[in-house]
Amino acid sequence: MLIFRQLFDEDSSTYTYLLGDDVTGDAVLIDPVFEQVGRDTALLRELSLSLNFVLDTHCHADHISAAWLLREKLSCGIAVSHKSGVTGATVYLVDNDVLSFGNHSLKVLLTPGHTEGCATFVLDDMSRAFTGDTILIRGCGRTDFQGGNPSVLYRSVHQKIFMLPPTTILYPGHDYRGLSSTSVAEEKNYNPRLGGEVSEEDFSGFMNNLGLAYPERIDIAVPANLMCGKPPEGIDVHDLDTAWGPLRYTFAGFWEIEAKWLQQNLGSVQIVDVRDVAEFDGPLGHIEGAVLLPLDRLECETQSLSTEVPIILVCRSGSKSARATLMLRNLGFKQVANLAGGMLRWHALTNWSDWSI
Repeated sequence: MLIFRQLFDEDSSTYTYLLGDDVTGDAVLIDPVFEQVGRDTALLRELSLSLNFVLDTHCHADHISAAWLLREKLSCGIAVSHKSGVTGATVYLVDNDVLSFGNHSLKVLLTPGHTEGCATFVLDDMSRAFTGDTILIRGCGRTDFQGGNPSVLYRSVHQKIFMLPPTTILYPGHDYRGLSSTSVAEEKNYNPRLGGEVSEEDFSGFMNNLGLAYPERIDIAVPANLMCGKPPEGIDVHDLDTAWGPLRYTFAGFWEIEAKWLQQNLGSVQIVDVRDVAEFDGPLGHIEGAVLLPLDRLECETQSLSTEVPIILVCRSGSKSARATLMLRNLGFKQVANLAGGMLRWHALTNWSDWSI
């Protein structure tokens, strides 16, 4: 069975797509965003997927691709159009190339026009196609930079994307109105720029007179993306706030750490137990040196916590303390992690005999 997830980056309104094979565990990511690497790698881990390739539909101008950073972290390949101008990729794609992941595959359609190096990826059964900015939901990408050309874009859409089955679901690279997908039939009928009876001449005239401002991040994004998203020299891509321990990011959006590490590093962290007094002194006991700050009082009593020493939040199972972790992050505490599994896992993994209760 195909595993499919549509993910969203709010800052750039970018969609990232995860496709995986639930039998082999092989997966690909389409158009990942640099700032969302933690989220995406957490999802891969939680779904037991191994990333084969990052696919960028084009050289983006509004965000930095996560391709380079994902390759650094996961040793995956990077695939882009051979016309993209990108250096450092693993595979340079041409028309009708096929990229496999487990028992599934994506066919490559080169669809230039928004930029010279745009590609669309079509799932093997043609049920889904990932169009980047070549065609959006009732719109399309601009054509006034990076080798863009309205006539070329018109032909890419009409001669390739619109030739797919009418039921093919189209997943765009962006949407700014909260819409998630469309179909070939819908866009052929209702896209005001490219559908219906709109001619190539009509489309070119429209696109040549949009008068849009350049994307805000173009001067940062394009140079980085021409190197697969590699940031400029001198920029540390590692999160210094997580360098203090072997943290694991969860798809729920917080960092967690295992009991075994905490057992060996009790003196280097602040332990905050967010249960109530009865639980703190109850059968499960509490970790030596832990400070009791019940969750319903935590926000009002953070003045007792140091911002310089890492904080580990603890509760019975890790649920209440996960909420506390997010709360402290929102309050400006950077070095914060949840104790995975809470006191239940602490008892199971540490094998201590002298509990402080």
